[in-house]
Amino acid sequence: MEFCSIIIPIMKKMFLAFVALLSFTFIAAAADVSGKYTYEMQGRNGAQPASLTLKADGAKLEGTVSGRQGQPDTPITDGKVEGDKVTFTVVRNFNGNEMKTTYTGVVKGDTIDFTTEGGRGPQTFTAKKAQ
Repeated sequence: MEFCSIIIPIMKKMFLAFVALLSFTFIAAAADVSGKYTYEMQGRNGAQPASLTLKADGAKLEGTVSGRQGQPDTPITDGKVEGDKVTFTVVRNFNGNEMKTTYTGVVKGDTIDFTTEGGRGPQTFTAKKAQ
């Protein structure tokens, strides 16, 4: 009985230390998404070239989306990086109407597989990091 009263508290401390270390590992392992990416989006006139520029600062993500349908650079908002996942929102103005698009992506090396929601329904594309 005395053995258990000594070992169990030690095991609890070791478990908590392991969980803390694991948590820090996931935070430190956030994907490095900073850089410029190019991709094509399907539009009314076929595939349209576009690009996005991302800058990660820890879990915070900033940047711009450009080139889509001749629109000027549009800043991203609500940008986040969590491990290999990135999310952000882009708000554009078309003829006085505000259009909000949410981007959700999974980082895979030098590419990000995105799904967008907003406007014409979900669309998918892969953005490749420019060299």
